[in-house]
Amino acid sequence: MVSCGMTFVPSTFQPGLPANGSLWKTLSMLLLLLGLVSMLIGSMSHLFEQVDRRTEERRRMERQRRKKNP
Repeated sequence: MVSCGMTFVPSTFQPGLPANGSLWKTLSMLLLLLGLVSMLIGSMSHLFEQVDRRTEERRRMERQRRKKNP
C-alpha cells in the first residue's frame, strides 16, 4: 500500500524524500509490481489446485458409479 501511494504521489508532496527521489519512486514501483506478481502467482496456484481437486473428485465418483453398475 505504501509503495503504491509513493508511486502515484508527486515528489513535491513528499517533503522527507531525499534528493534522489527518482530512485525511491522507482523502488516503490518495483515493490508494487513485485506485490502484484506474487498476488497473481498465488491466485493462479490456488485456481489450479482447485481444478485438480475437482478433477480427482469427479474421477472418484465415476469409479464408484462403475462399481455399482457393472
